[in-house]
Amino acid sequence: MKGFMYILKCSNGHYYVGSTDDLEKRLEQHNSGEGASYTKKHRPVKLVYFEEYQRIDDAFYREQQIKGWTRAKKEALIKNNAELLPSLSKAKVGGW
Repeated sequence: MKGFMYILKCSNGHYYVGSTDDLEKRLEQHNSGEGASYTKKHRPVKLVYFEEYQRIDDAFYREQQIKGWTRAKKEALIKNNAELLPSLSKAKVGGW
């Protein structure tokens, strides 16, 4: 079954990352208040990025990966700035 990983921008400016097998239907659910409890409280939401996969479990895996990213790294992905992703992945050392 085909799957999608998607990123929504909520009305409060935060990003929501999810996965689904029907992107159009899921977006409608989020905007109608039938989606996740977080997006229900921060409607309307806007689709800002998605990736398509041959299998829903691959989309879910990618969702879990991106959920752990910083806002800056998510924005680099959304803006198609792949060259920035490695530098945004490096752990900070010292300078606490």
